[in-house]
This record gives sequence, C-alpha cells and structure tokens, in this order.
Amino acid sequence: MTRSTPVADVAVIGGSGFYELLSDAQPVEVDTPYGKPSDTITVGAVGKRGVAFLPRHGRGHAIPAHKINYRANLWALRSLGVRQVLAPCAVGSLRPELGPGTVVVPDQLVDRTTARTQSYYDQGAVHVSFADPYCAHGRTAVLKAAAATGTEAQDGGTTVVIEGPRFSTRAESRWYAAQGWSLVNMTGHPEAVLARELALCYTSVALVTDLDAGLCTGEGVAQDEVFKVFAENIGKLKALVLETVGLLPEDRTCACGHALEGLDLPWDLP
Repeated sequence: MTRSTPVADVAVIGGSGFYELLSDAQPVEVDTPYGKPSDTITVGAVGKRGVAFLPRHGRGHAIPAHKINYRANLWALRSLGVRQVLAPCAVGSLRPELGPGTVVVPDQLVDRTTARTQSYYDQGAVHVSFADPYCAHGRTAVLKAAAATGTEAQDGGTTVVIEGPRFSTRAESRWYAAQGWSLVNMTGHPEAVLARELALCYTSVALVTDLDAGLCTGEGVAQDEVFKVFAENIGKLKALVLETVGLLPEDRTCACGHALEGLDLPWDLP
C-alpha cells in the first residue's frame, strides 16, 4: 500500500442487509497473507473519525457464514490502521422476552462451530486471553448511543455461535436456552477471537430477527423472515452504529490493546 491509501481507526463489519454504510467513501483493495477479504473495503469519515466498512458476506450475501475468510477480513482492517471494530449482526433469540427487533449488546460468547480456522497463531505457544470476548469500552459506547438515539438495547447476554449454514434443530435450540444463553448466530466466531489476536477492540451489536426453533411452534426459523425483519430494522441499526462511532474513545485504555503483551509472536503485526 502507498501513502495515499486512506487510513481508518474504526471499522464496521456489516452482516445481512448491511452492505452499505458510508456515503462519499473511497474503495480500497487490500491483499493479506490469508487471501482477499470478503469484499472491497470502503473508507470514509464519520465526524472526525476515519471509518472502514467491510460487508462480512460480500455484497449480495455471496459468501455463507462458514466460508467467510475471517482471517483476511480482520488482517486487512488492521493493516488500514483500524483498532476498534463494531460488528452489527443478525441473531436468533433463545429467550422469549427478546423478540424480533430487539437490540442486544452481548458480553459473552460460546463457540459451537466445528470446521473454522480460528487462529492466526499456527506455530509457537501463543495463548491469548479471551475471558471477556467483547471490548468493555465499546459496549459502553453502544449503550450510550442507544440512549442518545432512543433505541432500547439489552445490556448483556451470551451469544452461541453455530457452524451453519443450517438453522438449529428444536432440541439444539432448547439445549442452548437451558444453558442460560441468550442468542444464536453464525458469524460471531472466529471473528471476535481473531480481533483479539490482533489486539483490536471488538464490539458486537446484535439485532434479533427471530425466535429460535426451540421457542416457537410451526416450521421453525425461515431465511426470508430473518431477512425481512433485518430490513425493517436496518435504519435503526445504522443510526445506532453511526452514533456509536462518535462515542468510541479515541485513546484506547481498555484491555484489548494489551492482549498480546508478554507473548512471543511468530511475526510482526501489520
């Protein structure tokens, strides 16, 4: 990359129906040691902050959750200067009080994926702390932005991430709910842990699109209904994310930026 390449310190990784965010943005092609990211990254400004936007599934939802090149996505963003990531996503609810249209700012994650590359560190002993998967300061910013925009947001909850592309069986859904987990999703892992391995702040902003199969009768979760509910709420979610950008601290004092201190890394970070 040359010096003329735009630099952003905040990134938004958008999910279903969230393919555009920034107006008057400049496209940037980024190559990584792990291949190309899901799509061209666009870089623009929100207030005084440089913001990069990357559609997680590619435009037109071309890439299913289990085929996303998560390592390339996070590496590309960091190479542009990004240090804070906001990750809006669609989720199913495992709790009846969290109905479609509810915004949740989860604080915990459970990995139930089975076939994804989930680390940059394929050599040496590099064990990154992941006890608290999401940035505490990022979560605070989202909740403040929700109050400022009049958006009701649930503070806290556990997201269980499944492999996909199929939805859960009723038995699986009931089992997840019985563990006390709140949401089910297909993209939150390894995205969150890869961000931590690059010492990035990562904050999930979850929009409930459906009650998962174990909470309802009938045919269960349907893709067209998920997309429909997300589309109906996309304006609210975009406004929340843009408001959050302005509330993220410019100087990082959270633990995320220190995640790699004391570790012997096999290469230099971008």
